[in-house]
Amino acid sequence: QVQLVESGGGLVQAGGSLRLSCAASGRTFSKYNMAWFRQAPGKEREFVAAIGWSGSLTYSADSVKGRFTISRDNAKNTVYLQMNSLQPEDTAVYYCAAGDTTVLYRTDLKYDYWGQGTQVSVSS
Repeated sequence: QVQLVESGGGLVQAGGSLRLSCAASGRTFSKYNMAWFRQAPGKEREFVAAIGWSGSLTYSADSVKGRFTISRDNAKNTVYLQMNSLQPEDTAVYYCAAGDTTVLYRTDLKYDYWGQGTQVSVSS
């Protein structure tokens, strides 16, 4: 069982930056692949980025490549999402998720545990 708590969301102007954190409970955090998803009002939840259990493998959506960076610190049971050059279309609730798989997936069906989400709003 893994419990996830996101933090770091807020309101920022276009071009600004935010860093989201996701703190995980449990001693087996390092065995899970982790991912960030987001859901904008009226839209389906979409994949943002994923990172393998060791941190050496990452995978990002085309829409955020070059702007967002996912990382993790297994000693702190925490995964991060550094978001730079934010745009109004990045406005959404951001969720972190954990999955016990051998491959990084962009589908939310492969992730077993979810946080409650944190709101990111970008003004133009």
